Amino acid sequence: MPISDHLKAVRSKIGHDLLATTAVSISVFDDAGRLLLGRDAETNLWTLPGGAIDPNEHPADAASRECFEETGLVVRPQRLLGVFGGPEFLIRYPNGDLTYYTVIAFEAAIVGGTLVPDGEEIASLRFVDRRDWEQLPVSQSSRIISRQAFDRDPVPFFAAASWRPEI
Repeated sequence: MPISDHLKAVRSKIGHDLLATTAVSISVFDDAGRLLLGRDAETNLWTLPGGAIDPNEHPADAASRECFEETGLVVRPQRLLGVFGGPEFLIRYPNGDLTYYTVIAFEAAIVGGTLVPDGEEIASLRFVDRRDWEQLPVSQSSRIISRQAFDRDPVPFFAAASWRPEI
């Protein structure tokens, strides 16, 4: 599902103007320690599974749902990788929509399902090791999050505050 009914309704009111929303990202590793990436059907960039959180949806549920919709895998979020934002999370879609995402990123374990791309958002799927990942054209936002996932830092990531009041 490329866009939820909720986001369609919002877009019908604001058009292609900037929309700030909260999203989730899911990092899934196989038994060999390789990370799952999907090739975006529109941009051909490799990305982590994920998407916008629907109204009243818990972030971990959104992460599980998005992963299943895009990859066919049933996953259980196990830990928070971090909360991400910044200029790399401002996306202009091919249709002209401008969206800024604050992303809550999880690492998850596979508990079922069959690995198959949805064919709508994700054209293909593959598990990659860090060396392969470095060579792939990965979206800016997924590059930042997947770097954190590969580092396996037990402390959730967030960018340190740089804002200071004007005095």
